[in-house]
Amino acid sequence: MRKRLFEIIEISEDNDKVSSLYDALMLLAIIISILPLAFKKSYTLFHYTDIITTALFIIDYALRLITADYKLNEYSAIAFVKYPFTPWAIVDLISILPTLAPINSGFKLFRLFRIFRTFRIFRVFKAFRYSKSINIIAKVISSSKEALLAVCTLAIGYIIVSALVIFSVEGESFNTFFDAIYWATVSLTTVGYGDIYPVTTAGRVITMISSMFGIAIVALPAGIITARYLDALTEEKNKKSDQNSQK
Repeated sequence: MRKRLFEIIEISEDNDKVSSLYDALMLLAIIISILPLAFKKSYTLFHYTDIITTALFIIDYALRLITADYKLNEYSAIAFVKYPFTPWAIVDLISILPTLAPINSGFKLFRLFRIFRTFRIFRVFKAFRYSKSINIIAKVISSSKEALLAVCTLAIGYIIVSALVIFSVEGESFNTFFDAIYWATVSLTTVGYGDIYPVTTAGRVITMISSMFGIAIVALPAGIITARYLDALTEEKNKKSDQNSQK
């Protein structure tokens, strides 16, 4: 029975209709639970929807806890002790606590979580678990981490070098080195807010060069992720074809 529960609460890999229905239900609950963040006023309807969605989150957390040995592939009592400290379990817990805060105002801990009501935004991260598409993107990023890390290192190095150069050339326009870092980051991404900008000819030339290099650096991660994503979609398509042929 626990194994079947685990198959249901995890993302369906073999077109399990019950698992797909469970994923859709949880995604809907997540969307409904974060809707109050889009409103300044608190409505009575939101109070009831919050209770219902939090109840679903608690049930989901309990189901995952009692099937932790299957999740961690450790068929012993240690798995049930380790699971609450895993990243996903912590996200689940943080998603539940803001709603429990008003239940008893006598507990200081609950009052603390009432102050940080924006912790509800952590429920967005729960959606990553129930969406197959998001999971594919997560796998793509994980498989491309070395290339992305190299690009990230290149970007950070370029920001620091650009900041040092512009800070030396435009000493009057940039009061602190952090202002130069901010300018270099904005220039790298080609956003250009215009709140801090060079006024000398040399500074403007550096800005143009920085922006042109920024286009190339920003485009690299997009190309890497797109190529890996297409490979992942091809693998998924081939996997489904193999499953259908076996049936």
